[in-house]
Amino acid sequence: QPHLVESGGGLVLPGGSLRLSCVVSGVSVERAAIGWFRQAPGREREAVSCVNANNHIQDYADFAKGRFAISRDLAKNTVYLQMDSLESEDAATYYCAAALTQTILDRTAKCHLMRDKYSVWGQGTQVTVSS
Repeated sequence: QPHLVESGGGLVLPGGSLRLSCVVSGVSVERAAIGWFRQAPGREREAVSCVNANNHIQDYADFAKGRFAISRDLAKNTVYLQMDSLESEDAATYYCAAALTQTILDRTAKCHLMRDKYSVWGQGTQVTVSS
């Protein structure tokens, strides 16, 4: 059974950086698209970024472009979200999620910035941006 664990959240000053980690077990990241999502209190969960299974396609929400970067380490079966120039509006609980693939065609397909495409979720890591 696939399992995802996020870490790396914390308190950061506005303009600061954090790197979130999503350790994946039970499935290789080469066989799953991985997405990062976030949810602030009182708001809906929204997509941040994703990477497809063959690592050739990445996508970002508009607010994340130019500030956030998604990457992965096959040896550690881990996906990262590097977040720079953080703003107070970025404060939220950040979740990673996996969309499992079944075929080679699935693994070359683009990833999706939609919650309903992902079937396995981590427990989240809290990011606070405050002076």
